[in-house]
Amino acid sequence: MDDPLSPLPEHGYVYRTSARLLTSDVDANLRLRLDGVARNIQEVGAEHLTDSGFADVHPHWIVQRTVIDVLEPLVLPSEITYHRWCSGISTRWCSMRVRLDGSDGGRIETEGFWINMNKATATPSLISQDLFARFATTTENTRLKWRPWLPGPAGADRVTPFPLRQTDVDLFRHVNNTVYWQGVHEVTALYPDVVASSHRAVVEYRKPIQPGESVDIHSTVDQRAVRLWFVVADEVRAAGLLRSH
Repeated sequence: MDDPLSPLPEHGYVYRTSARLLTSDVDANLRLRLDGVARNIQEVGAEHLTDSGFADVHPHWIVQRTVIDVLEPLVLPSEITYHRWCSGISTRWCSMRVRLDGSDGGRIETEGFWINMNKATATPSLISQDLFARFATTTENTRLKWRPWLPGPAGADRVTPFPLRQTDVDLFRHVNNTVYWQGVHEVTALYPDVVASSHRAVVEYRKPIQPGESVDIHSTVDQRAVRLWFVVADEVRAAGLLRSH
């Protein structure tokens, strides 16, 4: 939880692309929102898979955890340069780093724990040897294991309703991972001091939220950290953290 994310490697397969910061992704202060970061890195991930030549071999992935470190906010107008690479891999999943650099300043570091899925069985699927070999050129960790960072049940100083929409649903008939970050953004308005400067945000996904379910976000503050949980009928479906650096 406290460790910095891995640096940009000097060698190996690093995917690079760029795009302008969109007005639809910024807050009232013209800063790139956390949910905007999540959407953008998901699209860059799809581009990366296509660039690798394995989009048809491994088209379906789900994310188990996303980490976003806002070191310096990206502010409109700006052109964002993205670097994406593998920071750990195993036979069925991998951790993927994405670095965002703004043309007028700003830097955000992210890491996602991605699972290769068989859509027909909805179970983790083996990564092909060729993709494994290519992604492994940027990491020495080839036995990546899953370790949750945010265990424990929900606590609540505040409860915020989080209504869902039909546009929130993905091809697995789950609420898309990026939608949870809209909920995180709602919570940042309740605890603005935590995200006023450099900060880390984490979401861990436990069990999918289905269309039509009633969701509340429970949140509580502890020293310099905010903990939050997406709750359906007293069951925690995802856990989150906001913490200043």
